[in-house]
Amino acid sequence: MPLQRWNLEGHKKEEVLAEHEEMMAFLVAVPIPGPPILRRLHLTTTRASAVRIHPLPEELQLVADVRSPHNHIRVADVSRLAASHPLAGARLLLLDGPGNIHSVSFPHCPLTRTYLDVFAAVPPLLPRPSLAVLGFGAGSAARALLHFYPDLSVHGWELDPSVIAVARDFFGLAELERSHADRLVVHIGDALEAEAVPGGFGGVLVDLFANGSVLPELQEAATWHRIGGMVAPGGTVMVNCGGGCVEAEEEGRDGEAVKDATMLAMAAAFGEGTVSMMDMDESWVAMTGPAACAPEEAAAAWKDRLPPQLRQYADMWRPYIHG
Repeated sequence: MPLQRWNLEGHKKEEVLAEHEEMMAFLVAVPIPGPPILRRLHLTTTRASAVRIHPLPEELQLVADVRSPHNHIRVADVSRLAASHPLAGARLLLLDGPGNIHSVSFPHCPLTRTYLDVFAAVPPLLPRPSLAVLGFGAGSAARALLHFYPDLSVHGWELDPSVIAVARDFFGLAELERSHADRLVVHIGDALEAEAVPGGFGGVLVDLFANGSVLPELQEAATWHRIGGMVAPGGTVMVNCGGGCVEAEEEGRDGEAVKDATMLAMAAAFGEGTVSMMDMDESWVAMTGPAACAPEEAAAAWKDRLPPQLRQYADMWRPYIHG
């Protein structure tokens, strides 16, 4: 999201500080619902636009500044003293001129208090313990997935090699790869050209944006047919669809309309009644698979298999109905 939009109007400082301390006191503390703090969070971009570089607000400390053929990459820490900031103590990956947030990392805590935590709830639904992450960023989703599910393998795709280099140097990705060498594979390349493992992945997580908007190819049913082909029978596809809170860098890419078009394309590809959706801090997430067909019946069984910190996300889905 544009950094100048980071505020907590009407939210008491002491309440936010108490919430943050509770989350950081435990390795896997339960995230506390709050205001929509990551409205423009996305994980993969195309070639960087010639846009004005927004300065960082005073509560952020610049750690690294890198330019690549694809992105203007900045790493910044949110001051722990910024008690009114919902991400106090976090490290952020910011890409391109507006400084959109692509990854979030808290020390000693795999959760982020964003829709990325919803991604971490998908493994109990999978027919086999393997996931593809299309739009890897600095590895926020992978970190939580590997933490909570010791039998899960993760393959991630990221377009920009400089983003992966920054993730290894500043977000602990190198250590994550060493610690889970048999379970984590990072691919550098176009996520839409990703290839499945033999037999297909148990599921695919999709978080692909370009210029501040959901990738245009994701509004095409043919793209979802290809992504669906990566999934084993009975598997699940989960995607960040953005929403009305997303402000694209390009004119004519209204976030709400793009979100609707993305879900419509998913329904066209996977079939009516096979897509469900939820709103996480004004960022819409959609899901296909058996749990999407009967969310109420599936929620109880799903919840029983989830870590306690993630069980709330099993109850937040509703069927997608076009129109």
